[in-house]
Amino acid sequence: MTTDASGAVHVSGVEEPTTSTSRNPDADRARRALGAVWRIESARIIATLTRFVGDVGQAEDLAQEAMLEALRQWPSEGVPNNPGAWLTTVAKRRAIDGWRRRERLDERYAAMARDLEQQDGAASGQFWDPDTIDDDILRLIFVSCHPVLSREAQIALTLRIVGGLTTEEIARAFLVPVATVQQRIVRAKKTLAAANVPFAVPDPEQYAERLGSVLSVLYLIFNEGYLPAAGEEWTRPDVSAEALRLARMVAGLMPREPEAQSLVALMEFQASRFRARVAHDGTPVPLDQQDRSRWDRAQIERGRAALARADRLGRGRASYGLQAAIAECHAVAASTDETDWARIVVLYEALGRLAPSPVVELNRAVAVAMSTGPASALRIVDDLERSGRLAGYPGLPAVRAELLSRLGRSNEARGEFEAAARLTGNERERAALLAKAAALAPPVVE
Repeated sequence: MTTDASGAVHVSGVEEPTTSTSRNPDADRARRALGAVWRIESARIIATLTRFVGDVGQAEDLAQEAMLEALRQWPSEGVPNNPGAWLTTVAKRRAIDGWRRRERLDERYAAMARDLEQQDGAASGQFWDPDTIDDDILRLIFVSCHPVLSREAQIALTLRIVGGLTTEEIARAFLVPVATVQQRIVRAKKTLAAANVPFAVPDPEQYAERLGSVLSVLYLIFNEGYLPAAGEEWTRPDVSAEALRLARMVAGLMPREPEAQSLVALMEFQASRFRARVAHDGTPVPLDQQDRSRWDRAQIERGRAALARADRLGRGRASYGLQAAIAECHAVAASTDETDWARIVVLYEALGRLAPSPVVELNRAVAVAMSTGPASALRIVDDLERSGRLAGYPGLPAVRAELLSRLGRSNEARGEFEAAARLTGNERERAALLAKAAALAPPVVE
């Protein structure tokens, strides 16, 4: 469900009532209210319904039906005091009606119906704090990131049923057709049902595998907003903000997991730079040229607090902890020149031993260049290029171009900038790389 500029609520996957309400202010207010409620409470509503009916796909369908009912009732009857509880109650009634129609009444239904009747009277008046998160949402996140699903399906399902984004919003964020996202979500629901995946947090011995998948998906989503792989925008802060919100949720529900706290710290540090990373005309601003007074100092402090919470657990820093420590070095430095590059090199070396990756090695090369000079860094990059492990990755020729430029090898650097521009799918990045290549072009002799 999404709200457009006019305030109209669009419910994904179902049709709105056909009566014209565009000139009805009560209907407009109801739509705006429904959009706000869904954005804030959708995860809780779907999690509650999933626990109630035992199937995440059916839970979302019931929530959609409840929203349609809200569009019919709220314009004339007004928005209830507790709209989230109202939607949940209507959805539960729809589920019970379905059980009645299928003649599947049993003791379980009777018990749930009695419980519903007891809670029904208090539901409309009881305050539902959207900042209060219970284990149902944690279960929903783990279900969305279950290993039985592909990574693409995990991302789509997490954003849809936990993040509350529509298929249209997800498709825009990842630059894929809406139909592709819809198919991924439908297949994911069918896969979960076929695998009989329980609506439950995994056993503690399964945490390592399952939590790692959850955090990985959230960070992948964050990075897609931090530097979109394709498209015309240099950043998508809304996508990163959604990933950070979900990561905070996981960290709040699992306070004894240092990597959950560390991922929040890493995201806070990186997100703090968003305002300074883009010029007024939308062009990218490199780290060494950013106005650091525009960095969000409150967000940096939240990042430092999250990293400190992870450290207090006393289990050492793992992958996200080391990355957060690197980001902290940038966040607390007054300028590029005053950054503790020697410490960053050491942190990247530790990260490379813990989680070997050619991208980590490339980032280490950048830190080495700032710490000891471009010549030693170029040797690292040349080794990476010969290995072929980053073939097709635009960051490799881009870094190599910067190093060659600093060494005065302008012609080679220009060719590397142009190669990087050909590889990237991000229009803003391509323009920036081509501008650097043009700046290195020899003057025209007339």
